[in-house]
Amino acid sequence: MISKLKKRKMNPMLLNVLLISVGVHAIALFILGSITVYKYIIPDEAAFEEPAVVVEEQPPPDVKIEIKQQAAPQEQSMQSLRMKQVGNIAVTAVDVNLPDMQDSFTVSAGVGGFGGGSLLGGTRGSIGIGMSDVSVFGIDARAERILFVIDANREMVTDAKGGLNSYKVIKDEITDMVGNLSAGTLFNVMIADRRNNKVFKPQLVPAGQEVHQQIIQWLAPINANANNPGLEGARGVSRDRLQTFADLDINKDMSWSGHRGNETAYMTQIALEQEVDAIFFITGYHRGFEQLRRRLTEREEADWQRIVTSRKYIDQLAEHQKEVPLMQKRINDAMAKINEDRKKEGQPPRVLAQRYGVYSNAGELDLKWETPHPGWMPYHSHKSREVEGYFKDLVEVLYTDKGGIKPSLNVVLFLAGDEEMRKDWEDQLDDYVDFFRGKYRIIRGLDEIKSARSSKDTVN
Repeated sequence: MISKLKKRKMNPMLLNVLLISVGVHAIALFILGSITVYKYIIPDEAAFEEPAVVVEEQPPPDVKIEIKQQAAPQEQSMQSLRMKQVGNIAVTAVDVNLPDMQDSFTVSAGVGGFGGGSLLGGTRGSIGIGMSDVSVFGIDARAERILFVIDANREMVTDAKGGLNSYKVIKDEITDMVGNLSAGTLFNVMIADRRNNKVFKPQLVPAGQEVHQQIIQWLAPINANANNPGLEGARGVSRDRLQTFADLDINKDMSWSGHRGNETAYMTQIALEQEVDAIFFITGYHRGFEQLRRRLTEREEADWQRIVTSRKYIDQLAEHQKEVPLMQKRINDAMAKINEDRKKEGQPPRVLAQRYGVYSNAGELDLKWETPHPGWMPYHSHKSREVEGYFKDLVEVLYTDKGGIKPSLNVVLFLAGDEEMRKDWEDQLDDYVDFFRGKYRIIRGLDEIKSARSSKDTVN
C-alpha cells in the first residue's frame, strides 16, 4: 500500500526573500523602462549651459625693470634703399579744391548755394567747428557760414554820403571782419549793383590768412575811381536767375521790374539761395518788404494802350523827346563846371546817383524841363502779405525742410546826413529784419560810418 506524501510547508523566511526579490526586479524593470521611453520616445528639450564664472583676479605686483639706454642705431645708407615700381594705378580725374593744410576748416555735406553739394558748400551737415563771432558796424551775430552783400551802386559814393572815402571805410570793415573769422568759418562776399552782382568765389570758402589777402586785393578796385563807380565796366558781373519757385508770378516780377522794391526782394532771394547762417547787407537803399510791382493784367494793359495812343499823349511825348538830348547837354555842362571847381579845391569828381538817368540826373542837378514827360505807365503791386508768404515758403524749402533754421539777415543802411527816411519806411525795414531774426542800423555820412566800425576789434 502506497502511502500519501505529506505536503511540505514553505519556509517563511524563504518566502520573504522571494517576495523581496520579485519587488526589486519589478522596480528595476519599471525604472529601466522609463529611461528607455524618455530617451528614445520623448524628444529632447533645449539645454543651456550656464556661463562660466569669471573669477576676478588681483593684478600682479609691481615689477621694477631697469632699462639701459641703447646706442642709437646707425643710419641706413641711402644707397641701400631701392624703389621698385609695383604697377600703375588709374583713377578718375577729380577736381579737388581744398584749403591749405595750415588752415582748419569745416566739412559740410551741403546742397545748393555757391557750393551746392561740394565739400565746402551748402549749409547742411555741419560738424560745428567753425563758429565765429561777427560784428559789422555794430551789428553782432554768431555763425558758421556767412555772406556779406555790399551795395556798389553809384548812390553809395555820392558827395552827401562821403564819396569814395566812405566806401573805403566799408571795404576796410568787411576785410577786417574776414581777417578775424575763425579758420573753420565759411564765407563769401557779393558785390551788388541793383540786380547785377559779382562774387568773390564761386562757393563758400574757409577763412584764413591767404584768403584774407585775396579779398583785400579783390575789393580794392571797387568804387576806387569816381569815373567808373559800381560794377560799370567790371568783369565777371552777372545777373543770376532766381532758382526757387521760378514758375510763380512773384518770382517772375522780381526779375521783371527795375523798381527798388523788386530789386530788394530779388537780392534777398539771391542771398537766401546761398543757404548760409548769417547775411549782412551793407546798402544805400532798403525799405524792407515794400511794394513789389507786378505786370499789368489784360484789362489794365488795354486801358494803358488807350492812353498812349491818344493824340494828346503822342504829341506831348514827341515834343519831350526832342528836348532829351538838349537836357543831356545841360547835364554834361553842369557837371563839367562842378568838377572844374572841385579840381581847383583838390576834390575828386562828383558822382551822380545814375549814370545814364537823364531824368534823375536833371532832378539831382535841379534842372527843369520845358516840356515834361506826358506820363509813365501806371504800376500795380502785390499785396504785402503775399510777398511775406512767398518768402516764408522760400525759407521752408531752402532751410526748414532740410533740417536747418531761418538765417539771420541783417541790414546796415548807409544814408546821407540829410537823406529822408520816413517812419513807415523804417517800420518796414524793422519788420523785414524781424522776419529773418536779424538787426538793422542806419548810419549817416562819412563821420558816422567811421565811428561805427566794430569788426577790427572782434576776436575769434
